[in-house]
Amino acid sequence: MSFSAVNEFEKQLADWWGAPFAVATDCCTHAIELCLRYKRATSIHTVPKHTYISIPMTLEKVDLPWDWTDEEWFSFYEIGTSGIIDSAVYWKKGGYIDLSLQCLSFQFKKPLNLGRGGAILCGTEKEYSDLKAMAYDGRDQNSNTYWGDQRISTMGYHYYMTPETAVMGMERLPSSHKRATKQWSWQDYPDCSQMPVFRKKGMMYYV
Repeated sequence: MSFSAVNEFEKQLADWWGAPFAVATDCCTHAIELCLRYKRATSIHTVPKHTYISIPMTLEKVDLPWDWTDEEWFSFYEIGTSGIIDSAVYWKKGGYIDLSLQCLSFQFKKPLNLGRGGAILCGTEKEYSDLKAMAYDGRDQNSNTYWGDQRISTMGYHYYMTPETAVMGMERLPSSHKRATKQWSWQDYPDCSQMPVFRKKGMMYYV
């Protein structure tokens, strides 16, 4: 099975959401990490206190200054002023937020249930090609050239989606809206700011 299945799934996913492009990844948290690394010097980063714990952990991982907010969000939220949208629990046909990097989850509880997987919806071909390379070890996924002979100039992170997952995604995408029965919000999550892991000495938040 070839990576052409991933390319086709990305096209179908972008069309379903009404986005110009989609980059398939191995999970939503890694999709967000790629976006943060891609835009790391361009914005302020904040996270709602009530969210999934991997988001503030990812900001620590990529060594960005950040702070908590008391935002009462519904369906999705933006990470500060970054233009990066945590859309892990949002599922709506035609629901792409223009000009954003909108990150999706295909975890087993989500409307598109693939067990594991994610994607980044994006607005430009450059964002697509750059993020695609970052997800795939800096390599050109569509090249027939052996990777050792490619002139790799992009730092990669091995966060790509497998062809097998993409095939499953194409099979389940048309009926995924039937599982989107709940509107998730900040009320579904604990206050992560009170967890001991975020009180360690040396953690620097945006002030």
